[in-house]
Amino acid sequence: MGEDLRKAADRRGRHAEAKAAAALAAEGWAVLAQRVRTPAGEIDLVAEREGLLAFVEVKARASLTEAAFALGPRQRARLIAAAEAWMAANPAHGTAGVRFDVLLVDAEGRVRRIADAFRVE
Repeated sequence: MGEDLRKAADRRGRHAEAKAAAALAAEGWAVLAQRVRTPAGEIDLVAEREGLLAFVEVKARASLTEAAFALGPRQRARLIAAAEAWMAANPAHGTAGVRFDVLLVDAEGRVRRIADAFRVE
């Protein structure tokens, strides 16, 4: 991937994450962190509402259908490992539980949440 394409993809990703963060805030979630880097990988968003902690993967694609299929098993494993690292460093959060959400953002900027998208097996 050329540098121009990488920069464009990064811009799209940041825009999608901003849309997703705004959608979470509108639903009463406190966005605790964005683009968190851990030794296990990056977490797009970390949000909490009433003690429920959500680790959020944001997927931007041309359509919501394409976005829904963009989180494979390897990415789920990376997200789980990164969430464990974040929780170890921030133990006061998630008193009411933890879940993994996927927020899908399409080309028109529509956001759709798949709450509790997967579970730790």
